[in-house]
Amino acid sequence: MCCQSLAALSASLAPHRQAWRLEHTREKNATAPAWGCAGAFRFLGLWKFVHKYHFITGLPRAGSTLLSALLLQNPRLHAGMTSPVGGLVSANLRLMSAGGELSLMIDAPLRKKILGGLFDAFYGDIDREVIFDTNRLWCAKMPMITSMFPQAKMIACVRDIPWIMDSLENQLHKNPFENTKLFASEAERLTIYSRMAALARHDRLIGFPWAALKEAYYGPHASNLLLVDYDLLVRAPQRVLELVYHFIGEPWFDGHDFDNVEYDAPQFDEALGMAGMHQVHRKVAPRDRQTLLPPDIVEKYQDMAFWRTDTRSAASVIKPTTH
Repeated sequence: MCCQSLAALSASLAPHRQAWRLEHTREKNATAPAWGCAGAFRFLGLWKFVHKYHFITGLPRAGSTLLSALLLQNPRLHAGMTSPVGGLVSANLRLMSAGGELSLMIDAPLRKKILGGLFDAFYGDIDREVIFDTNRLWCAKMPMITSMFPQAKMIACVRDIPWIMDSLENQLHKNPFENTKLFASEAERLTIYSRMAALARHDRLIGFPWAALKEAYYGPHASNLLLVDYDLLVRAPQRVLELVYHFIGEPWFDGHDFDNVEYDAPQFDEALGMAGMHQVHRKVAPRDRQTLLPPDIVEKYQDMAFWRTDTRSAASVIKPTTH
């Protein structure tokens, strides 16, 4: 159950099926040049960025908040914890689809335009060119995302399932006088066995994103997917981040400071009953410790990291080199 020591290893992209290849075309802002009248328009509030979208998804407690905090250090990039855009997309799609009260008035091309407009509406005031929207839902929506944003890449944060469960259990131990909203009933939150069984269900915090990730990994749009392992991210943050930049076609930013990372969402965490859940440690470093899980729970879930051994996918996975 101990984390594999990766201190002596450097990360490299290990593509599946074919040799690693990138075919990125940087989107250019054709609306107005970055000089001349653009500055005046921005000053007057008339200028809007033509945003380029990417997506952060994957498993919970697997480094998505840390990755977002690191990307935020780059003034060209915007990222954060889970946004409401995924929920807005799902709710509006439900309203406009077959059986919905608006379905007869809105055809598929218009639905696509409306759903794409939700992103521009939500991020319209963000003055950073590249937007990373975070939601564990996106792995289950890759055909939609690919259709709306053909150049978009999906970054999926992954981690061994027992360590995800351990991290959640550790947060519960830090909030012993709170009934978190993660559980639907007293029966679910009663013991570590009932808690982990509930979270592992197909529609819950761990089970749903794991199934969605598997769908994306083996799906037809897997070439747009990059899996980032949590242990590698905290042990070799610069190398992993360099590979993320390479995958999305962005130039490297020299201003990243891995000893001074800041991110916190206390209001969200307290409303969830999990204070400190999205607080990022200032220094990026591994924090090894003994697991809180009983051995039988570890054994039950330890072989679920399919991305480690199964190469039947066009997805890319950041892995340590073995030489």
